[in-house]
Amino acid sequence: MAWDTERTKRLLLDAATEEFSRHGLAGARVDRIAASAGVNKERIYQYFGKKDELFEIVLTTRLQELIDAVPMHGTGPEAVGDYAGRLFEHHLRDEIIPRLIFWEGLELGTASLPRSRAEYHAAKIASFQAMLPGIDRVMAGELLLTIVSLVNAWPVLAQLDRQLVADEQGVRPDRVARVAARRAYLVAVAVALAEAALRSEGALAGAGRTGGPADAAHAADSNG
Repeated sequence: MAWDTERTKRLLLDAATEEFSRHGLAGARVDRIAASAGVNKERIYQYFGKKDELFEIVLTTRLQELIDAVPMHGTGPEAVGDYAGRLFEHHLRDEIIPRLIFWEGLELGTASLPRSRAEYHAAKIASFQAMLPGIDRVMAGELLLTIVSLVNAWPVLAQLDRQLVADEQGVRPDRVARVAARRAYLVAVAVALAEAALRSEGALAGAGRTGGPADAAHAADSNG
């Protein structure tokens, strides 16, 4: 029977995704990935290269899939809030991307990323700008980073969730209530930041200068 290369690649990518999300880049083991996929580990090097190259392929694949799973559409602050809410729901169902992103940040820090990732992020920023006509690229990047950071945090900060979200007696709301409340908070914050950014950009444009995240935060405080 002919060897099914594409099926083998998919098995390896699925196994690698689980391994990297659990153990990070440094802690992941190629032999565990191969064993989980039921494939000789030499196939990993043949198809994907070294372990760090496989990690990049896994993360890039997941991020590209996210564009279709949680598209940006609509215009205005409410559209930004809607995007934040849908992204939150996606990551509740599938924690892989937040975990991979945090592992990458911890282990690779300021290491250079491949061109494909830069192109991915440029496209995301352009889509975000389309939701808020009038903001510049820097402001769009700052807002998107803030929203993504807030949304990504819950799946990987379970210990803080347990310690901080409780009443004086240590009693925590049930999970359904907490999820609904957190989604509402995130949407409200995203809308407020988007509104503040638009106000800041308009005021600063009239003054002939460019703003940044501090200006947007100040605007949100002033109008809160």
